[in-house]
Amino acid sequence: MNNMKSAIKTVFIYTMIFFLGTFFVFQNAFCMTVKEEEDLSSEFMRAISGYYEIIDDPVIIKYVNDIGTKILASAPPQPFTYQFYVVRDENFNAFAGPAGHIFIHSGLIAAMDNEEELAGIMAHEITHVICRHLSEQYEKSKKIGIATLAGMAAGILLGVGGAGEATNALIMGSAAMGQSLSLAYSREDEIQADQIGLNYLRKAGYTGEGMLSMLKKIRDKRWFDPTEIPVYLSTHPAVEDRISFLSNRVVKSHESLNNSNFEKAHIRLLVMYGNKDNILRTFKQDVTNKPKDYMAQYKYALILSENGNRSDAIAYFKKALEENPFDPDVLRDLGKAYFQDGQYPEAQKTLEGAVSLAPDDPETLLFLGRVKEETGKFNDAKNLFLTITEKYPYYKRALYLLGETCGKMNNMADAHYYLGLYYNDKEDLKNARFHLERAAEKTNDSNRKAKIEEMLKKIKKDAKKEL
Repeated sequence: MNNMKSAIKTVFIYTMIFFLGTFFVFQNAFCMTVKEEEDLSSEFMRAISGYYEIIDDPVIIKYVNDIGTKILASAPPQPFTYQFYVVRDENFNAFAGPAGHIFIHSGLIAAMDNEEELAGIMAHEITHVICRHLSEQYEKSKKIGIATLAGMAAGILLGVGGAGEATNALIMGSAAMGQSLSLAYSREDEIQADQIGLNYLRKAGYTGEGMLSMLKKIRDKRWFDPTEIPVYLSTHPAVEDRISFLSNRVVKSHESLNNSNFEKAHIRLLVMYGNKDNILRTFKQDVTNKPKDYMAQYKYALILSENGNRSDAIAYFKKALEENPFDPDVLRDLGKAYFQDGQYPEAQKTLEGAVSLAPDDPETLLFLGRVKEETGKFNDAKNLFLTITEKYPYYKRALYLLGETCGKMNNMADAHYYLGLYYNDKEDLKNARFHLERAAEKTNDSNRKAKIEEMLKKIKKDAKKEL
């Protein structure tokens, strides 16, 4: 009888958490205003980009953003434009910054086995933003000042517990006035983010199994290495309660999700940012053990190309295509290897084949644009780079190449403008100001000139803050 009463009480508590959370999702009754949180997010991003590397690989970032967009499609309309980032850091961590900026550490993604796990972590962090959990803490600490608050928040969320000199510098530098900020979620916040996030996951076509399995991995890392407590546990407490809660609500599915996109993004992350010697040995062994497995050939080709062995990489990309001739990712990376090897006709033909299969892949378009630029077809290159900047604004590299190409066309107004946008996005205020001032002098477009002047005012204001 006592067990029955306890179970009823638990269900009642979680039900109240859910309905109260849902009420606050729509009311936002106790938090910073949307405008205040957006202002904070600008300073927050400045603080993070000054100390940490945000991975800008288009394949990885497009994949992560596609999953985020899929989950958000099952949520209510949002006041923020959500953006998803991968931080190059081996710590097990993921966190939600102000105004819909969601971050996942590369070390956490490397430990994942499938898209369900990535979606589970992302849904939980998205729900923290929707429920405005952190904005309540920000609201209490507004007296610290936006810039100081942003620096402290960035340091705490990226590495609670002294997970690096950069983190400590951010926290100590921002806390010079002796203020403090607590960004650990409550047990109720965590359960609410799991419960509502699980609903979003199911509506988006996921089972929720990944949310549970990743919590177990994070918990187990602490057990296997007691000297290294995962950063995630510092800001996301009550992990055992969460595992217990989800274990009673996640039903194991016998249907398997198509995992090929996850596998390719995961491989790319390991190849580009992992221990290259270890990965080379592992992937070479896979090729030996599975000579007809096109993914084994593809993985080995990627690491060979990354290590500069282009001739062997091209040979293994071709072997992968023999097994799967219509894979646009293999074609793209073969075309990229041809380009980097200076074989421009082969690169163009291969990349055009990839475009015919996946016309919206940003990196395929970018390397096709680079081929056009290197072979003197500047107008074609400009149009391709413009397409990328319009469809994929997070792919900043295209802005630089667009500016460079316009310069080669002697279109200096556009060249300075796009280079100014590139350096502004990179928080390189000195170069941004130089190019935008030149663009303002040379442009005849009144609307663009007004936009440039607004950007220059902000750059000058931000530059004063750094003095």
